[in-house]
Amino acid sequence: MSSSTQRSGWKQGVLDGLPLLGGYIPVAISFGVIAVQAGFTTLEATLISVFIYAGASQFLLVAMVAAGSPLWLAVCMTMLVNVRHVVYAPNLVPYLTQSKAWPLLMHGLTDQIFAIAHTRLPQMADAEKVDWFKGVSLVAWVSWIAGTALGGIAGDSLAQKWPVLDSVMPFALPALFLVLLAPKFSNKTWSLTLLVTITAALLMALTVIKNAAIPMAALCGALTFFILTSNFGRKHFHAN
Repeated sequence: MSSSTQRSGWKQGVLDGLPLLGGYIPVAISFGVIAVQAGFTTLEATLISVFIYAGASQFLLVAMVAAGSPLWLAVCMTMLVNVRHVVYAPNLVPYLTQSKAWPLLMHGLTDQIFAIAHTRLPQMADAEKVDWFKGVSLVAWVSWIAGTALGGIAGDSLAQKWPVLDSVMPFALPALFLVLLAPKFSNKTWSLTLLVTITAALLMALTVIKNAAIPMAALCGALTFFILTSNFGRKHFHAN
């Protein structure tokens, strides 16, 4: 592999990762603040972001430990939330190379990295893919760690100085997901899939099974996409 190819992959990965900073850093700061308020030290909170690096699962872990839940249960619930990565892997495999670095690099796989990789990797030369993934995942990981440390060190003082941050920061991650989903609405199949998913989530959130709203809505979305892309769907929904 030429050095110019490596630089090209790294550069593109870093550039693709920069937009994630607007979502990762505020949410990581929120995690740092919450972890310290729950009794963790700044170092412990930062190490959680270094080694677990699981977004929503980190909030769940901290909340369960703070509530006095058994550690084994907190770990199991954290792993359960992250079971979605089992679905991510088969979707990325067709675009990966034979490099032995991939198992280690998968520590950097997040929801947002998956969305970007699913779009970017099919467009790239094989020689650039590993370095691209290194660049994009490193930017995201470092920003998450830095945000956590900042939240642990100065979170309380920042919130006191700018109270609006308490309202803004929790919305940063949902906003990031919306940005990643928005381009999909240009496609009829994805538009119908996302509309079904969103509608299902909203309806179930208003019922007694609201705790199951997200997985059930995801299941509805997956089923919708499968139907629309099947022979039946192509015949009846794409006729026009």
